[in-house]
Amino acid sequence: MKLQRIMSKTRKAVDDYKMINEGDTIAVGISGGKDSLALLHSLAGMRRFYPVHYSLIAITCDLGFKNVNFDEIKRLCSDLDVEYHIVESDISDIVFNIRKEENPCSLCAKMRKGAMYNFLKEHGYSKIAYAHHQDDVVETYMMSLIYEGRQNTFSPVTYLDRSGVTVIRPFIYMKEADIIGFVKANDVPVLKSPCPVDGYTKRQYAKDLIKSINDEAPGVRERIFTAIQNSNIKGWNRDFV
Repeated sequence: MKLQRIMSKTRKAVDDYKMINEGDTIAVGISGGKDSLALLHSLAGMRRFYPVHYSLIAITCDLGFKNVNFDEIKRLCSDLDVEYHIVESDISDIVFNIRKEENPCSLCAKMRKGAMYNFLKEHGYSKIAYAHHQDDVVETYMMSLIYEGRQNTFSPVTYLDRSGVTVIRPFIYMKEADIIGFVKANDVPVLKSPCPVDGYTKRQYAKDLIKSINDEAPGVRERIFTAIQNSNIKGWNRDFV
């Protein structure tokens, strides 16, 4: 997929859910994975023509795993004219060595977001963009059904009262397969996840389950996503945005 196509889908999400206001500085959460780097490309490219003017920074929370090198991301941010910040932490040590969590994802995510939100607050920023895509939306919905017994998923736009940060998700119309195609075609420098439980999570189970259902009923992901848009799940009704 070409950058122009990704920017088109990003702009549609931004417009549909009014994600960007005039003069915003948007922090792009960068994990080093394909999704966040593709989002960085898209939002950086959109600055040239989007009618609402905004600026970008990029932010990574270093979890403290050994031998993780962010130099390629630094170079990419420089090439895209985006200021890059790394927030140091010892989250990996706390989660895996001190707490010895059997299901570490929830605590890790909570601490990682907390570290980034603290950075944003300290530096006067109030909006962050995450690269959750359409597949993530559907997988989170499926996880909520299976593990919580309710219909729920994250919202396109979420205001966090405690931190005063607004989270936007401009990739909700993007499919993971298209992101993979863009990254491969453009030699985007993706970092391999150093997490020891990568690929062995509840999310991976939901991903595999949806794939299995989709093999029997092609198009199920898109139909579930449409059902979410037409539901009463908070934040998804475009008529009230």
